[in-house]
Amino acid sequence: MSKRTPETKAEPPIEPEEKPVEWVGSSREDLKSFPRPVRASVGESLYRAQTGQRADGTKIMKGFGGAGVIEIIEDHDGSTYRAVYTVKFRDVVYVLHCFQKKSKSGIETPKHVIDRIKKNLKRAEDHYKERSGGT
Repeated sequence: MSKRTPETKAEPPIEPEEKPVEWVGSSREDLKSFPRPVRASVGESLYRAQTGQRADGTKIMKGFGGAGVIEIIEDHDGSTYRAVYTVKFRDVVYVLHCFQKKSKSGIETPKHVIDRIKKNLKRAEDHYKERSGGT
């Protein structure tokens, strides 16, 4: 008499829960103006953020009090494109700003861009409080 081994089924891998993306201001329209390869790469980086990961080619932006504001940096055909998002909120990713870096010298983000990101971060905070019932 031969022994029979019980059949086992492989469990499907557990997919991380995806956070929704909210677009602040003109960020979505600005991203749509980027070249297709840049849009694809930014999309992949945002997907990683939605699943709790951080993609290569991203860096934490200074001046925002910690690791809550992240910048995606993409180079394409001699131009640099950036998308800024926040993971400051537990269950949503907010895209704060998308832009093409115009400066030919230095890596510092211009003050008017930082000001826009800060303004959009405040808008995201207000939206998050509203959608989560003021908490």
